[in-house]
Amino acid sequence: MQKDNFFYRVYDLYADGFRHMRLGKTLWAIILIKLFIIFVILKIFFFPNFLKQHADGDEAGFVAGELVERASP
Repeated sequence: MQKDNFFYRVYDLYADGFRHMRLGKTLWAIILIKLFIIFVILKIFFFPNFLKQHADGDEAGFVAGELVERASP
C-alpha cells in the first residue's frame, strides 16, 4: 500500500496513537469491561426471554394475538 494513500494515513494515525497511549489503554479496558457487564451479565440475569417462556414455539402467533388483544377496546 502506498504511504500517501488517504486510508493508510488515517490507519497510521490511529495505530500510532493507540500504540503510544498510556492512560487511554486503561480507560479503554474499563469501557470494555462496562460494556461486557451491561450487555452480557445484565441480559442473562435481568432480562429473561419472555417469548420463549410464554409462546410455546409459536412466537409469531403469540405476538399477533397480544397485539390484537391490546388493540381491541
